[in-house]
Amino acid sequence: MTIERLRAHYGFGRMPFGRDLAPGMLHTTHAHAEAVARVGWCIDERALGVVTGEVGVGKTVAVRAAVAALDNSRYTTIYLGCPAVGARGLYTTIVTALGGVPRFHRCGLIPQAQDALIAEEDERGRRVVVILDEAHLLAADQLEGLRQLTNADMDSRSPMACLLVGQPTLRRRIKLGTFAALDQRIALRYAMPGMDQPETGTYIAHHLKLAGRSDTLFSDDAIGLIHQTSRGLPRAVNNLAVQALVAAYAANKNIVDESSARAALTEITAE
Repeated sequence: MTIERLRAHYGFGRMPFGRDLAPGMLHTTHAHAEAVARVGWCIDERALGVVTGEVGVGKTVAVRAAVAALDNSRYTTIYLGCPAVGARGLYTTIVTALGGVPRFHRCGLIPQAQDALIAEEDERGRRVVVILDEAHLLAADQLEGLRQLTNADMDSRSPMACLLVGQPTLRRRIKLGTFAALDQRIALRYAMPGMDQPETGTYIAHHLKLAGRSDTLFSDDAIGLIHQTSRGLPRAVNNLAVQALVAAYAANKNIVDESSARAALTEITAE
């Protein structure tokens, strides 16, 4: 089986349920819209925010949509997707992104990063938005480093908006007594839920429409099984829906029914 044959079988102009979607093509669920609005508020307030959720719930997608709506002439976005760089790597990334040459000693690098953040807004008129993805993996010294970066002018303002995006363990870690100072600075906390069953149905329909099918392709029973198995997590819905399309194609069906969805579930969960 080839992708071309699968597309031809269903009359797709493109494969549905892919990740390469422009922000304007994303499906807006209640949780997605709520996350985008809260992230936008956090950026406007130059605040520290924490967005958490299960793997595949769409945290990064929502943050990407919020950032895409920003005026590039007024905002500078710094995205760090791998926390393994350590605390020094965090400071170095910020300084480098803002056009500086990082100092060698950490004692000089911290104030250099603070100065660079302040100068970006005061001298260039651009607010800095720092996004730390997979933030549940941040080390203790990195979390402490963030606390140091979020205050300026004797703690009278924050020199940046900062978003920590990660799995639910992030919220529990920050609540530990050792991070009390950082916890007190958090202005936004949002735990992103999965989709409910009606949203899962409209989500599937949205992606099929983007692929060129606006009619009914998945039966209600198939959608129900996909929702139940995926718990409404978009990434899991994507994987199950694609495998269900493959199963229906292999059985020469024009509709993805419950048996096709069950075959997809068996394929994905098989060891």
